[in-house]
Amino acid sequence: MITLTTDNFDEQVLHGDKPVLVDFWAEWCPPCKMIAPILEQIEQEYGDRLTIAKINGDEHPEIAMRYGVMGFPTLNLFRGGEVVRQIVGARSRRNLLADLDGLF
Repeated sequence: MITLTTDNFDEQVLHGDKPVLVDFWAEWCPPCKMIAPILEQIEQEYGDRLTIAKINGDEHPEIAMRYGVMGFPTLNLFRGGEVVRQIVGARSRRNLLADLDGLF
């Protein structure tokens, strides 16, 4: 899983060669901690065609603001440098994959 910062966000997310699911999270956020192992499982299963990355929205608020992130966790799926899906709140693995179906 890639850890994003303001310095590497554009390079890793906007110019990647495959879709990137970005987890906007915060240290104090219990649902963020609940979804973390689910994202790790998805990365292990679909890592050949989907990159998973995390960015701490409290530490990098300018990135969160750029993409309209109002709460944590928020998952943005980027494809070709554009957000193609935004998912707000924690989901089960099954529901998260259903929300992303056909997008990567």
